Amino acid sequence: MPERVLIVDDEPDIRELIGEILDDEGFQTDLAADADAARSLLADHPADLILLDVWMPGCDGVTLLKEWRERGELNCPVIMISGHGSVEAAVEATRNGAFDFIEKPVSMARLLATIRRALSEGRRETPIGASAGDADGLEPVGRSAAIERVRDAVADLCAGASGHLLIEGEPGTGCTSLARWVHVQAGGGRFEHVVCDRHGETLAAWAPVLDRDDAPRTIYLDRLHQLDAAGVDRLGDLLARIEGQTGRGVRVIASRLPGTAVPPAAMLAKLGPHRARLPALRERAEDIPDLVRLLAERLPTEDGLTYRPIPLPAQNRLRQHDWPGNLAELVDVIRGLLDGRDEPVEVVDVEAALARAARDEASGAALTDSPLFQLPLREARETFERQYLIARLRQVGGSVGQLADAVEMERTHLYRKLKQLGIDPKKILEDEE
Repeated sequence: MPERVLIVDDEPDIRELIGEILDDEGFQTDLAADADAARSLLADHPADLILLDVWMPGCDGVTLLKEWRERGELNCPVIMISGHGSVEAAVEATRNGAFDFIEKPVSMARLLATIRRALSEGRRETPIGASAGDADGLEPVGRSAAIERVRDAVADLCAGASGHLLIEGEPGTGCTSLARWVHVQAGGGRFEHVVCDRHGETLAAWAPVLDRDDAPRTIYLDRLHQLDAAGVDRLGDLLARIEGQTGRGVRVIASRLPGTAVPPAAMLAKLGPHRARLPALRERAEDIPDLVRLLAERLPTEDGLTYRPIPLPAQNRLRQHDWPGNLAELVDVIRGLLDGRDEPVEVVDVEAALARAARDEASGAALTDSPLFQLPLREARETFERQYLIARLRQVGGSVGQLADAVEMERTHLYRKLKQLGIDPKKILEDEE
């Protein structure tokens, strides 16, 4: 079943354009022009992801997001969309659980990449780090020496010791899940998830938030490696502000890619003394059977899938895979194996699931590398439409009537589209001959 995206934007051109492109990408879309329509659509059709505009007549997007979160009506990632100069709105949206914040004019390349990442990370983090109904997180799973080192690195914090934590891990290893688990084990409070942007503008806007109340909180600074020099300066300012508020129960947990030099070593001292390196899945293959059993039991309950036993031969094949996508890839593969059948998983099923995952990864990379993604949105869309309609015309022998049926467009609208794109059906047939 295609994943459902709710698009909420008061500008019809943007709303419909994004909807058409996502439809072409295989998503199922619902369109809402305001908060009332969005509430109604979400009540009737639960979404897998929401694209939510900030500035709308009546109820703004941030207020609507906060309402959904407070009522417990939201179990999917939300990507906020707004015009320039909305750093404060971005901060407020992040505080209320938005996955990311994209500025207008919207880059479709970035939007598609963010949507796929949000859907993927939303699926991946839940089984490994937290159940769908809560954000408490789950202790890192496995008995390998590598994962034992992670537990040892955070043991003092989980027992209530003071200090901050720096997590290093490749994409898909579960940094956010570990941060949430440590947060809860250390006493809970507010969990503020801040995704670092390049120039650190979100960090700068976050500083005043610390003065609003004395509530205990964990500030999770996600993806420090994305900061440039200006962003590192703003990170330093934020850390200095936090240092000046000792006793207020503010803990910083930060994550970055292994081997990166952002932030500088001197700044890392402020994030110490606790550091944890999440191992890549290929570094702890002995944990894969435990992870497979966990996922095979949890995913059917949480995602409404059919349970299938995964015997030792199938587990052994999974253990032999190198898992470039880490835990994230494992979750997707196990989900693919739970395909509605109830007989035990065989090695051939695993091979097919791994091949599908490899094709999906390759097609995603090819998509973002396409020359279309180097063009302005309108030009890229027109180029794609022209190539698409010419190819479909050739398939139906140049018949516009058959083409209208094939692409599910009203014939008058299709004729206008062909004329707009400079496509002559008769010329297409002549070129074929």
